[in-house]
Amino acid sequence: MQFTKTHLEGVLVIEPKVFGDHRGWFMETYSNAVFSGNDLNLTFVQDNHSFSAAKGTLRGLHYQLNPKAQTKLVRCTKGAIYDVAVDIRRGSPTYGSWFGIELSADNKKQLLVSKGFAHGFMTITDDVEVQYKVDELYAPECDRGILWADPEIGIDWPLEIRPVLSAKDEKAPRLAEAEHNFVYGE
Repeated sequence: MQFTKTHLEGVLVIEPKVFGDHRGWFMETYSNAVFSGNDLNLTFVQDNHSFSAAKGTLRGLHYQLNPKAQTKLVRCTKGAIYDVAVDIRRGSPTYGSWFGIELSADNKKQLLVSKGFAHGFMTITDDVEVQYKVDELYAPECDRGILWADPEIGIDWPLEIRPVLSAKDEKAPRLAEAEHNFVYGE
């Protein structure tokens, strides 16, 4: 696996080695030994799998408050998404900054989004499946969100259409009003 740092400390692009032949292909998407060897000592406790039928579906920006914050390892296994992480750690030199990347079934890239970041994605094809591992169980009492179109963050989403949103995501607050308890360096 190749681990590539982004301009956001705590957000990594991970590219598995893909071994192919006339039958198809094989790849490791996670190895505790490989991750530990890259100073990523994580214990994933839950796997999530979502399906979005329509191109332009947007899920996010989501996170869980401490003490139930989650690190996510995200990959797209059918179709393609534009995956985004936003730094929401108070005191961070990149507070309010975002990173985005296309994840697809074809490119097989993954995004590691550490605690202290909001996460979301927009589908850029129809019939999309996204799978991700988390290192903390879902805790509805800690579940929070930030408005996907917050102008202070200024995410450059890839499609110039009104996204398909949940009621929760439509009403999410801007970062300036959102509840979050992350502090850079803690």
